[in-house]
Amino acid sequence: MLIDTHSHIDLDNFKDHFDEILKNAQEYGVGKVIIPGTAPSGFDRIVELCEKYENLFGAVGIHPEDLNSYSDEAENRIKELLNHPKIVAVGEIGLDYYWDKSQIERQKEIFERQIEIAKQAKKPILVHDRDAHADSFEILKKTNAKETGVVMHCFSGSPEFALECVKEGFYIALGGVVTFKNAKKVKEVAKVVPLDKLLLETDAPYMAPTPFRGKENQPAYVKFVAQEIADLRGISFEEVAQATTENAQRLLHI
Repeated sequence: MLIDTHSHIDLDNFKDHFDEILKNAQEYGVGKVIIPGTAPSGFDRIVELCEKYENLFGAVGIHPEDLNSYSDEAENRIKELLNHPKIVAVGEIGLDYYWDKSQIERQKEIFERQIEIAKQAKKPILVHDRDAHADSFEILKKTNAKETGVVMHCFSGSPEFALECVKEGFYIALGGVVTFKNAKKVKEVAKVVPLDKLLLETDAPYMAPTPFRGKENQPAYVKFVAQEIADLRGISFEEVAQATTENAQRLLHI
């Protein structure tokens, strides 16, 4: 069995073929899928899907691009939903300096607040870190986020940074980018990170792996991520599948 630890299948573009998406996942050996939240407006949809389908689980958090939706009300809603048995993490949270550097301090503040919420709830965090490696790492260390569990979602740093994260006890999640021919850095990360710290994801509908690059991504395609990692490491697909599934089950309690 495979587990897609990060898939935005709650988005509207999946609505018309949602059952087909889940059927494809099952046929490709994907047994469980985690749906991360990015803003309060989407939380109800995530809960609805998780309650309807046994193999779906959710996370709730406010993405750095949606920081203007953060409020006391939103914070209280996150805290409330973390009591739900199918909500297994806080995320997607973190820092993003790629699109907007005008609110960096506000991003940091909201990131830290959500880490504290996760620690209080004893739930792991799904970290979005784009062009903000140093600041993300500093905040994660300062807040002792490893106490509750950390996933570096869609990891885009160097192999050296990946190993620094592993030293702190963080998990490294890799998606479709690892299958791209020119993604030399991510391929090196896939080789050096210990198997017991690796997770699989798709980040669907974005960044579909080869041979579907440029098309809509979906949970089924996490199989191609696993196969690429196996090929890069010179081990069997089954070994990657077993290790990453056990890692997700251990961290997310699913």
